Amino acid sequence: MSSADLEDYDEFGFLEDTSTEWGLPWPGAPQIARGEIEVEAGRKLSYLKWGADSPELVFLHGGGQNAHTWDTVLLALGRPAIAFDLPGHGHSYWREDRDYSPVPNAEALSQVIPKLAPDAAAIVGMSLGGATTIRLAGTYPQLVRKAVIVDVTPQVNDPSRTWTREQRGTVALVGEGTIYDSFEAMADEAVSLSPYRSPESVRRGVRHNAKRLPDGRWAWRYDLAHGGGRAPRPSSDFTKLWDDVDRIRAPAMLVLGGESVFVRPQDAEEMKRRLPTLRTEIVPGAGHAVQSDRPLDLVRLIEDFVFGK
Repeated sequence: MSSADLEDYDEFGFLEDTSTEWGLPWPGAPQIARGEIEVEAGRKLSYLKWGADSPELVFLHGGGQNAHTWDTVLLALGRPAIAFDLPGHGHSYWREDRDYSPVPNAEALSQVIPKLAPDAAAIVGMSLGGATTIRLAGTYPQLVRKAVIVDVTPQVNDPSRTWTREQRGTVALVGEGTIYDSFEAMADEAVSLSPYRSPESVRRGVRHNAKRLPDGRWAWRYDLAHGGGRAPRPSSDFTKLWDDVDRIRAPAMLVLGGESVFVRPQDAEEMKRRLPTLRTEIVPGAGHAVQSDRPLDLVRLIEDFVFGK
């Protein structure tokens, strides 16, 4: 454990509060544990395993997030599942080349999903995790029986498109590399960019995604920010994933946040043109992070699409 992590912090201590906020039953703490698995020498992926049985679902978070973004969804589902910290995020390894795009992400996951979730009924991915799911489904079809893609298409990082900081929400924080004098300052900024969530929910999420530095200040727990003595991150063109969309044969569902700007109507239409069997759902009142803004709506869609309930 590094000096950055010495402060008192129980990463599972917020689950009861989360259940209460969303009106979920609380029969007691669920069986959940953090684990890690080596992808290659010196590189380990961290994950949260929910339940004792083989995972029925695999969850992949968005850029600048971590496995805890799925806590409410997993509490509501009550199914055995596994949620990964993608490379460069949470407690997973950092790459020297700083390439955290869908292609190397999928390559890493293709090595560990067969070991940790060989019988998973679906992979659920949001934003960067959704783009990674597209890559997995197109390139490693044996691993993806069904795909749930949340608020992303290969056109998501089209450089010709611009948004205001408010429209981008907490995504705006990903590349800024801000160091905060206090946790409160860090959380307040995230709250100001999260109009569809309660402040308490945002603060819980920030705590999972923050680390205290040796000098007492606070930084984000991911390797996406500029500076810090690290080499610049390579540019990543997600539009190359349209070729992967063409190769998808598994049933797929695209879930869009009704208030999100990240997927334009023409993008969803292009997904449907290339994947005629695609099911598309829009969740009213949700921004980009559907799993955080309207988690119970997403749960209902997953249950219906994946398990027919």
